[in-house]
Amino acid sequence: MTKQLIFACTLLVTIGVFTFTINRIISYFRFTKANFPIRDFGKRFGVMIEVAFGQTKIFRKPVTGFLHALVFWGFCVILIGSIEVIIDGLFGTEKVFKSFGVVYDIITASGDIFAVLVAIAIIVFLFRRILLHVHRFEGIEMKAISHIDANIALTLILLLMLSLTGMNIAYVDYQYLKGEEIAGIYPVSGWLTGLFSGVSVRGLYNWFELFWWIHILLIFIFANILPYSKHFHVFMSVPNVFLSRLEPLGKLPNMDDITKEVKLMLDPNTAFATPATDEPIERFGVKDVDDISWKNYFDSLACTECGRCTAVCPANLTGKKLSPRKIMMDVRARMKEKGPGLVKQGRDYSDQKSLLKDYISVEELWACTTCNACAKECPININHPTLILDMRRFLVMEEAFAPGMIKTVFSNIENNGAPWQYSPEDRLQWAENLRISVK
Repeated sequence: MTKQLIFACTLLVTIGVFTFTINRIISYFRFTKANFPIRDFGKRFGVMIEVAFGQTKIFRKPVTGFLHALVFWGFCVILIGSIEVIIDGLFGTEKVFKSFGVVYDIITASGDIFAVLVAIAIIVFLFRRILLHVHRFEGIEMKAISHIDANIALTLILLLMLSLTGMNIAYVDYQYLKGEEIAGIYPVSGWLTGLFSGVSVRGLYNWFELFWWIHILLIFIFANILPYSKHFHVFMSVPNVFLSRLEPLGKLPNMDDITKEVKLMLDPNTAFATPATDEPIERFGVKDVDDISWKNYFDSLACTECGRCTAVCPANLTGKKLSPRKIMMDVRARMKEKGPGLVKQGRDYSDQKSLLKDYISVEELWACTTCNACAKECPININHPTLILDMRRFLVMEEAFAPGMIKTVFSNIENNGAPWQYSPEDRLQWAENLRISVK
């Protein structure tokens, strides 16, 4: 009973802290734009199964991709065991799901195997991050805290897997020495029971209890660290893939209000009509985080900082300042900075800073070629170019700022009705002396 009481208090504290954190994040969404409609749920579900659960994009790098997929699949399986541990802790039961029979055997066997495989994968990841200095993990946006954050999260996952394996080994050995039935199948832990050779029945029970508490407390700590870490993608990646932009990558979004105005101007029946008294557009494009869509912010929270986007960016590869990963990290950092003020004072709050220029430079934005390599490579379907385009839209439409060559194009369109410098009357001069035979 004492154990249940302590566990219940610990669980309540965990849920309370987690709820506070999530409510704070959700409150920031209120200051983003609701201009990302969600349709085609069937297609979205298919994308989620293929990209999130199938890990198809991760496998573009076969070795590290396979190890990452093992970690993801392992978490999916071990999650069931974690739910069982929580139920057992609350109600004082033991292996509450064992009544599922063969299904339970499959779950426990899979979890036992995956615990070791995930631990091995995490050791490889830590080795690569600490000793190999992989170029993809570096960059101007990757501060020392980013590397520390990644190492802490990976270490916690490793400890989670080791404590789970230790708990399983102690349980199997304890049940065997007591002569009682072992609930589930533990192929790896059963083979490692020799690690506790010579330990008494009481000692094995104490070891089981120790590993049990270590494991569940690590789960609670990990769950509350994640929202402050790049590993928040553990929670966010699957829903982010479900919410993927479904249009072809090459299709760049337009502003609906501007499109409507242009269509009205081109329609002879409405070209000279009195404009409707619609509400004015608050802002053309994106200047700060309260101009972005809720999906842009969701993307920033889901970003794994893996650097695959930056690694394939042609602008970055040719020495330009643009890093698609930095764009996402800047959105997240800026919202973290401005969000509390927005919550307290509303949309009128200003700290005399902005996402554009204070976090993301104009040079970065105009370096983007909108080739969509970053969006194609991202393992959780973040679409960086749409946000970059929106910030460039603000520069052009509100500040009349653009590189010289683009300004020339704008001027030609205004004066000549085309991007070229020739007047409309001279456009067919190139064909004057051509002799075209018609058969």
